Amino acid sequence: MLEHDNWKGTTGGTPWMQRVMIRWFRYTPLCIPYWCMGWIVPFYMLFSHQGYLASYRFYRQRFGMNPLKAFGYVYLNHFRFGQIIIDRFAMYAGHRFRFEVEGQETFDRLECDTSGFIQLSSHVGNYELAGYSLKPEHKTFNALVFGGETETVMASRSRLFAGHGIRMVPVSKDLSHIFALNEALRTGNIVSMPGDRIFGSPRSIRCDFLGEKARFPLGPFAMQRQYEVPMLAVFVMKTGIKSYKIYVRPLVGENREALCQCFATELETIIKKYPTQWFNFYNFWK
Repeated sequence: MLEHDNWKGTTGGTPWMQRVMIRWFRYTPLCIPYWCMGWIVPFYMLFSHQGYLASYRFYRQRFGMNPLKAFGYVYLNHFRFGQIIIDRFAMYAGHRFRFEVEGQETFDRLECDTSGFIQLSSHVGNYELAGYSLKPEHKTFNALVFGGETETVMASRSRLFAGHGIRMVPVSKDLSHIFALNEALRTGNIVSMPGDRIFGSPRSIRCDFLGEKARFPLGPFAMQRQYEVPMLAVFVMKTGIKSYKIYVRPLVGENREALCQCFATELETIIKKYPTQWFNFYNFWK
């Protein structure tokens, strides 16, 4: 969950703790860690004031909820975030989830085309699970990931992505990841990157988003205009204990600003449909 502008981008817990979780989930039905999560969340809300207040302000200001209802949604939001993390490690441990895809034909058409395309992620739902269901057959999927994750997380991702045509491109201080992404598009492959988080370059585009102007990163949309490739938004939303729904949405616009606004509109639609699965609480609206 992104709580402020200084977010580090890593999954919580030490490598040892993460390995223990993976081993435990190999022999445990998900309802048990979910039940434990229900009891842990109130303590997390009590002692993590920054996360609680960011979530509370979001539901009060962006959804206009009264204080009691907003408090309830803060609990549900934290609980859902815990489920998302559990599901990720459950996948590492061998659990399998059911996926319903809305827009599969759009992904398949672009994946069979000769040109590359850009796929935008966002901090809603459980985007990582898209890599286990939207499997490219003709292209390499180059996913921009934060380079500071633990060895446990990176090794688990690599193992599960093996054979899926997925290449992880860690964000690096020397900006070599930019060259890797550019080369991927030049060679007709897929680039995946977040479209709702400004990092690295401060350049941004202001779009209408949840009632006010908000800042989105310029980079993905500038890259699309440079190579004139198609662009998709993909959202992976939790719908049940072991089920997810994937939304594949084409993004269109005559310039960078229109393309960014199209993404912001699609993102807002998903948030309103799944209000407890929004996990990005840095200050968009400033």
